[in-house]
Amino acid sequence: MRRIHEAFDDWLARDSRRTFLHLPDRDVDFAALGLLVDALEQELRADGIRPGDRVLIVAENCPEHVALILACSRVGAWSCGVNARMAPGEVAAFAEKADARRVYFTSGVSAAATSHAARVEATASSVPGLAHSLVREQARAETGELAERVAAIIFTSGTTGVPKGVMVTHDGLLHFGRVSAESRRLGPEDRSYAYLPMTHIFGLGTVLMASLQAGASLVMRSQFDADDVLDALARHRVSQLQGPPTLFSRLLAHLDERGITKPEAPALRYVYTGAGPLDMPLKRRVEARFVQPLHHGYGLSEYAGSVHVTAIGQHREDTSAGTRVEGAELRIVGPEGQDLPAGQRGEIWLRGRGLMAGYFRDEAATKAVMRPGGWYASGDLGFLDEEGALFVVGRLKEMIIRSGFNVYPGEVEAVLHGFAAIHAAAVVGRPEGDGNEEVIAFVTLKPGCELSLALLDAHLREHLAPYKRPARIKVVEAFPMTLSGKVLKRELLASLAPS
Repeated sequence: MRRIHEAFDDWLARDSRRTFLHLPDRDVDFAALGLLVDALEQELRADGIRPGDRVLIVAENCPEHVALILACSRVGAWSCGVNARMAPGEVAAFAEKADARRVYFTSGVSAAATSHAARVEATASSVPGLAHSLVREQARAETGELAERVAAIIFTSGTTGVPKGVMVTHDGLLHFGRVSAESRRLGPEDRSYAYLPMTHIFGLGTVLMASLQAGASLVMRSQFDADDVLDALARHRVSQLQGPPTLFSRLLAHLDERGITKPEAPALRYVYTGAGPLDMPLKRRVEARFVQPLHHGYGLSEYAGSVHVTAIGQHREDTSAGTRVEGAELRIVGPEGQDLPAGQRGEIWLRGRGLMAGYFRDEAATKAVMRPGGWYASGDLGFLDEEGALFVVGRLKEMIIRSGFNVYPGEVEAVLHGFAAIHAAAVVGRPEGDGNEEVIAFVTLKPGCELSLALLDAHLREHLAPYKRPARIKVVEAFPMTLSGKVLKRELLASLAPS
């Protein structure tokens, strides 16, 4: 079985002096990255990291993060990426869920990672810019066929707030890297703007693995900066720009503030958005500014990359996520598990080479989403048109899309419930436009208590990443309820004054 590091090793042997990463202060070729991979592979082996162990990486994008992903693959360990901007409690929960044998921190590029490292008294790695925890001897390695299949864990959270670890396979990532590269005709001459976190399937699969498969290079950044995006498009030959709808919304707002009608982008030939719903006004604005079709796709962490996508050369006049990619299967299913005809809305079920191997050590959660025949029930609502194009129209789950990331109301509610003065909490999302949603919390207080927003803010900062924190918290006397005791969140949302 081929592993993800082999895509890198192929280029290392074929053209080691080819530049792979363009950083703000230097370029990194395959040979230089290979030295980092070699050093980390040696460190992992010397410190007893075994096949089937989990290595948690608290990270922002940098060459060292790439090298760790590849070194883990060489060893047979599973890399488990966590965005360094997560709250301390979240990072601790992910480390516990992963039963991580070691935790690394990309302290060289991230103040947040440095803070996390300090909390666990991490020590310097042999590779500058990295710190690591002690090895946890009690961590239990996975064995057998599963250990060999899985390349990485990508964390998501259920509505209960308990982290779930999506086991992503080597074959799924390699296959999707190839079909993603083919869908946009990605080649060695291309440069992609790579700010999307590699802790997310978008950054790991669509950006990193596709570029390794094609030999394309990455203009790598640890965070989004609109001026830097414009500079990269104008002067660093960026030919592919990808991101969630919120990236493009922020970029367009920045262009308006700067009075720029059309950004300078002489090499740009492919523009893509995913990881969130796309509305028509944003699509038209992006296409007008960049004079390029805005491509769109549908994917999720549980499937290694996109399941449907609009390929380069296709220009749709709608917000469809395009047609099915090679190796993927998709059905629209009704309440009784029956296939629905074109144009009729139902739940999206899928299977194929990219499908996860399950949720890590969570048999109940895995069974809850798997259906007979190996189908995964996504919880998303959509329909197919007569030509097989997919339209995603909503969510069965109450997931909120904020800045291109998923926010689960149950997770936020659990943190609010942990605050002393709060009796109950209900969290909803309110659309802000351009595929983004505002997180709003309604709370009832315990008798005799008053709400200190300052203390609550400190509590939320400790336990939630910034994009998960409610933008507004409203105290109410009681929640509207059904007879069965379910909170009527739509009525709560309707009670708000227009934004």
